[in-house]
Amino acid sequence: MDKLRVLIFDWDGTLVDSIKRIVEAMHMASDICAVPRCTDEEVRAIIGLAMPQAYDVLYPAADDADLKQRYIHAYSEKYLLLEEEPSPFYSGVLDALEHYRSAGYKLAVATGKSRRGLHRVLSGHNMVDFFDITRCADETRSKPDPLMLHEILKYCAATPEQAIMVGDSPFDLRMAKNANVPSVAVSYGAQPLSVLHQEQPILAIDDFYELTTWLQQQPNTLLKGALHD
Repeated sequence: MDKLRVLIFDWDGTLVDSIKRIVEAMHMASDICAVPRCTDEEVRAIIGLAMPQAYDVLYPAADDADLKQRYIHAYSEKYLLLEEEPSPFYSGVLDALEHYRSAGYKLAVATGKSRRGLHRVLSGHNMVDFFDITRCADETRSKPDPLMLHEILKYCAATPEQAIMVGDSPFDLRMAKNANVPSVAVSYGAQPLSVLHQEQPILAIDDFYELTTWLQQQPNTLLKGALHD
């Protein structure tokens, strides 16, 4: 691998502990729109997609465009209520991100959230200007299309080999594969490693601190010291 310069992260289920809220909001939207609830597992399996694509996967036989829009609106409305206080970062994430930025890495977010949704949570965490670049599904193409990664790499003037994509869903890792970007799978989000390993990540981690340990072991790493609590 070339000298690693750009760290790209999914948001929900990778940096923040929001999966349960997403599942609950989807169930609430199903009830409001009088469509059958999907199972928790079925909902978790679409996390990472933009909402229009997620709806199409969950309800492939539906052909009512108005119903689809009402469902998306209901989900957004209920999720906002559940997210009155933004979902917390997983343990160790914020300290690690600060450490990476101080070390000189470019930090990016590639998310299935809308721009409005991401801005809201970044504002809630006082991190609007923290990341070098963020890309959202409603301003580019939904995962697993590689476009948002191409846009991030262009902005950072980096090659695919100089970046990694960290995510908790097959769509994150498949997007990385489609962009020729190495990927890192996390086990604590939407999908277990048994599912994520099918996308052939270069690393699989159970805790976020393991990413720091791995980065420190890479040739020509930008990390010069250990991360302390």
